Amino acid sequence: MARRLAAVMAITASLLLGGCDADYGVDQHGNTVKAEHLDGHWLVLNYWAEWCGPCRTEIPELNAAAKRWAADGIKVVGVNFDGLQGADLKQAADTLGIGFTVLAQDPAERYDLPRSEALPVTYIIDDKGKVREQLLGEQTLEGLKAKIKALKQG
Repeated sequence: MARRLAAVMAITASLLLGGCDADYGVDQHGNTVKAEHLDGHWLVLNYWAEWCGPCRTEIPELNAAAKRWAADGIKVVGVNFDGLQGADLKQAADTLGIGFTVLAQDPAERYDLPRSEALPVTYIIDDKGKVREQLLGEQTLEGLKAKIKALKQG
């Protein structure tokens, strides 16, 4: 009985721990987004849609942030609010000129994020995977930079 219980506990633990390092699915190009690419980094997670005017305006700011912060280990990641997949997701990302990674699978459950009723919405997630800030509305490179700096210091 004790051996069976130990086996069940070992299997359960491996399943639970395995979920911690689960990959993020695929990006807009169909490439697998490995857990090690995002886990352990600060994330700027942005929800966008083609029909959202402010989303379109902030994309160049997010592109600039993604390029500028790559060396600092801060990752900019997008999620399409409408749940587009495959060729539709790639087309939408290309239409908006998105240069950063767009996840085809929404990581909301992974980070326990609420479904937003407004767009754009951006979450700042620390290197431990904790959501530190929810920002509603259009973001700028400088605004995000100041917010991340304050969160890192606080």
